[in-house]
Amino acid sequence: MERLTFTLAAAKQAGGLRQQAIIGVVASGNLEVMLERSAPSGTCTFEIETAAHGFGAVWEAVLNDFVARRAAGGLRITINDGGARPDTVALRLAQGVRLIEGDEA
Repeated sequence: MERLTFTLAAAKQAGGLRQQAIIGVVASGNLEVMLERSAPSGTCTFEIETAAHGFGAVWEAVLNDFVARRAAGGLRITINDGGARPDTVALRLAQGVRLIEGDEA
C-alpha cells in the first residue's frame, strides 16, 4: 500500500451542519471517501491509501481541481482506494461534499 498526504489551500469553507460523512465502498475500481470537519478552515487535508503505486502526481492534480471547484475548507478527507480512475475519484469527492453539506447535524 502507498500512503499519500496532501494539505491544500481551500478558498471556500465547507457548508452544512454534518460533522462527518462517508460515501463509496472499497472495491475494484472504486473508493471509500470519509470526510470530517477537523482541518483548519483555510485548508483541506487528504490522506490516501492506495494499492496503485506511483500515481502521486495524478492524485495531486485531481485533488487540486476538486479544491478549486468545491467548498472544501476545514475538511479532513480520508480515501481508501481500490484502483479508482480519476473521474471516479472526482465523483466520490463531489458526492462526499454534497453529503457533508446536508442539513443533519
